[in-house]
Amino acid sequence: MKKYCLSVDIGASSGRLVLGNLEKGRLELEEVHRFGNEIIEKNGHFCWNIEALFDEIKSGVKKCGNLGIVPVSIGIDTWAVDFVLLDEHDQLLTDAVAYRDPRTDGVMEEVTEIFMKERLYLETGIQFQKFNTIYQLYALKKQQPELLEKAKTFLMIPDYLHFLLTGKKTNEYTNATSTQLINAFTRNWDKDIIRELGFNYEMFQEIKMPKTVLGPIKKELAAEFGFTMDVILPATHDTGSAVLAIPQLEDTIYISSGTWSLIGVENYFPICVTKALDYNFTNEGGMDYQFRFLKNIMGLWMIQEVRRNYSNRYSFSDLVELSKAVTETTALVNVDDSRFLKPENMVEEIQGYCMETGQKVPESPGEIAKCIFESLVNSYQRAVFEIEDIFEKEFKSINVIGGGSQNELLNQLIADTTKKEVFAGPVEATAIGNLVVQLIALGEIADIKEARRIVQQSFEVKKYVKSEVEKQGGVV
Repeated sequence: MKKYCLSVDIGASSGRLVLGNLEKGRLELEEVHRFGNEIIEKNGHFCWNIEALFDEIKSGVKKCGNLGIVPVSIGIDTWAVDFVLLDEHDQLLTDAVAYRDPRTDGVMEEVTEIFMKERLYLETGIQFQKFNTIYQLYALKKQQPELLEKAKTFLMIPDYLHFLLTGKKTNEYTNATSTQLINAFTRNWDKDIIRELGFNYEMFQEIKMPKTVLGPIKKELAAEFGFTMDVILPATHDTGSAVLAIPQLEDTIYISSGTWSLIGVENYFPICVTKALDYNFTNEGGMDYQFRFLKNIMGLWMIQEVRRNYSNRYSFSDLVELSKAVTETTALVNVDDSRFLKPENMVEEIQGYCMETGQKVPESPGEIAKCIFESLVNSYQRAVFEIEDIFEKEFKSINVIGGGSQNELLNQLIADTTKKEVFAGPVEATAIGNLVVQLIALGEIADIKEARRIVQQSFEVKKYVKSEVEKQGGVV
C-alpha cells in the first residue's frame, strides 16, 4: 500500500498542497490544491490573512479525502521572520503583520545602538535586514508595549499553523534562526540579546528540529476530515526545505529563485567573520544543524509587482518575451534598495531610480522587464564573487531551484554573466524538501544523502552554459 505524505508549501504570493510518495525509488508528486496569498491592510498594517491560510490548508486536506487518499503525515513550510503572539488563553494578541510593513523603518539602527552590530553578528551570524523578527519585536515594544507585556507565546507563521493542527506549541529551528535571536553556536535562544532588548524570554518556545513528530492532528479536525494523520516538522523555513531538494551541492552555489532570491552554499559551521558581516551574508540553520550560508536578494517580487502595475495584461512569459525583443542593454538598478521592498508603483520606482542615477529610463514593459532581469543577474554575480572571496575557492556551477528556475532567459543570463554551468530545477524544490524530511522521519528514506539521490533520479534538471555570442556591455 502506498504511503503518502502531504506537503503544505506557502509562499508570499501563493500556496500549494502536494502529495508525495515513493514508487520504485522515485518520488512522485501530485498537487491537490493551489491558492493565492497576498498581503492585506488590517488595523493600520500590512498583514497576512492567517485565518484564510488555515482554511485553505483544510480545504486541501479535504481534497485528499475526496481523491480517496489518506496521508500518513503533513508538514507546513512558509517564508521566514513573521510571527504572531498569543495570550494566556492561547488567543491571538497580534495580527500576522507582514515583513513588508513599514513599522520597522529606522528600528534596526536603534537596536544596533543598544546591541553592537559586530556583537550581534558574532553571536547570531544573521544578515542585517530591516524586517528581521528582532526589529519587528522591538517596533512592537515601542509602538504597542502593552501587547508585548501580555504575550505568553511567540510562534512564527508555520509554528502557529502547526499549533492550529495539533494544539502543540513549538519553535522550529530553521525558521527560528531567521529571527536574529538564535545563538549560532548554542543553536538556542540567545538570552543575552533577548533580555537586553527587553523581550520576555519565557514567551519563546522550545526549539525543535526538522523530522520531529509533533503527533496526531486534533480530534475535531480528524472528525472534520474523516481521517487522522501525524504532523511532522519539515524545515519550516521554505528555503531550508528547498535546499534539501538540490540534487548535487559539491562545488555548487545555489539560487532559490522565487519572490526572493536566496543565493549561497551549504556549510557545516557558521561563518561569523568580519568579511561575511561586511558582505552582509547570513548563517541560517538547516537540516541536521547544517548552515545555509547565503545572501537574501530581492527576487521575482519586482516582476510580480510590475505585472500587477500593468493590470495583469501580461503573463510572466509575455514579459520574458517582451524583454527578449529589447536589443539594447538597459539601465541597472540596485535590486536590494529598500525603495523596492513595497513601493506604491514598481514601474514608477524603477523609472525614478534610473532618472536619479543618470541612466536611460526604461519606458516599455519589455524595457522594464529587461532592466529587472539584468539587475537581478548583476546582483547574483556580485554575490558569487563575495562567496568565492570568503571561501577562497572557485565554485564550478550554480543550481537554480524553485519557480524561477523555469525562466530560461534568466538562467541563460546567469550562465553568460557568471561564466559558470547553470543547472535549473527541480521547480517544486520546496515541496520536495518538505516531503523528503517527512519520509526520513517515517523511516522511508535513510538520510538527506539518500534523499538527494532520489531527487536526482526523479526530476528533470536543465543545463545552461555560456553563450558563444556576446555583445559589448551586456549579454545576448
